[in-house]
Amino acid sequence: MLPQEIIRAKRDGKRLSEGEIREFVAGITEGSVAQEQLGAFAMAVFLNGMQRDETVALTLAMRDSGRVIQWPGLDGPVLDKHSTGGVGDTVSLILGPWVAACGGYVPMISGRGLGHTGGTLDKVGAIPGYDAFPAPDRLDYIVREVGCAIIGQTDDLAPADRRFYAVRDVTATVECLPLIVASILSKKLAAGLDGLVMDIKTGSGSVMGSPERAVELAEAIGRVAGGAGTPTSSLVTDMNQVLATTAGNALEVAEAIAILDGRIRDGRLLEVTRELAAEMLILGRLAGDPEQAFARLDRVLASGEVAERFARMVEAMGGPSDLLGHPERYLARAPVCLDVFAENAGIITTIDVRAVGLAVVELGGGRRRTDDEIDPAVGLSEIAGLGEAIDPHRPLARVHARTQTDARLAAQRLQSAFEITDNQADNQADRQATVPPLVHRRVPVIQSL
Repeated sequence: MLPQEIIRAKRDGKRLSEGEIREFVAGITEGSVAQEQLGAFAMAVFLNGMQRDETVALTLAMRDSGRVIQWPGLDGPVLDKHSTGGVGDTVSLILGPWVAACGGYVPMISGRGLGHTGGTLDKVGAIPGYDAFPAPDRLDYIVREVGCAIIGQTDDLAPADRRFYAVRDVTATVECLPLIVASILSKKLAAGLDGLVMDIKTGSGSVMGSPERAVELAEAIGRVAGGAGTPTSSLVTDMNQVLATTAGNALEVAEAIAILDGRIRDGRLLEVTRELAAEMLILGRLAGDPEQAFARLDRVLASGEVAERFARMVEAMGGPSDLLGHPERYLARAPVCLDVFAENAGIITTIDVRAVGLAVVELGGGRRRTDDEIDPAVGLSEIAGLGEAIDPHRPLARVHARTQTDARLAAQRLQSAFEITDNQADNQADRQATVPPLVHRRVPVIQSL
């Protein structure tokens, strides 16, 4: 069938057969489906949706468009985490080495930023020399020896999704549920996992928006993954404020390193990473319950073993061997820094996190087009959170920019992104009332379709 006829059928709300979907995905892989046809198909699915069997067929066709990795002979489970994306979401850089230090193996296939959200692939791209696209035998060796590797989609892993993923970013179809499910799982199922944990964001900085939509995605992923033989559980976590204190690739790498080496010992980024790591240990039967999982995670982090795993991974992937000890030597820094202050002192009650993320994109830390180059140095640091007191001594954030003009434009967007009450609300109870829980809900494993 011609690609345009498949697009027409979905445009008209018809259900596609498994054969039609496989034929269209084969065209994506081979290049016979044009870029504009792929964009039209994405929009047709966005507007008319897909039934469960269509989503399963799309997922498996995209998985089977390339190589499916096997891991014979490992002495522990092969595990991974995937986040739907957010601002300041630096979890993966800490999580992979953390789970590896506890006996798991983590071949983490990561993606670029989508829309206002940052991508793990862009973050490791801020590390000089880091080769996120190793040959298959090299990846196999690193995962077996180090326990973890954060990579991008190589040409032979779900190649259909690689092309589809880039088109979604520039066609306003990022939020489409069936396409999200198929994109996530085609990559993850190609990695040969024994278990997957989803971090599904909800809130103003999330792709999914409401908690109800986040749970809907969690359940959809659980059903499709379970039917494919990969147990998957999900945590619905909060993105009503920036997860870390930084947003921007080199800045986020530096914050992850500060957590790994013990300079940062608390905060939302560390807390949510710990929750997800515990979920992975339980799913991989490396811990029997949350209490046991947390105890093991805390022990290896305090011992320095997690930092050591991270350092070994970076070196094995071609990065500097002393990045952990001397990040300032390697991570790019922007020439202009500007503190952004609110017009009035008070307590932060609401943050438009999407607007914060777009400020980073406009600085050059994200993409407007698929072929845009990312500037690893730009971004935000010292980002204030919900319930925090703001005054002339505490800025909303510090902008890191290439030019004064860029910095001032970002400052204007940031000032509009924060809603602040006056100081009369400055008491602990009122502050806590503005802060949603970090973990909204756990969605357990769904065994089958």
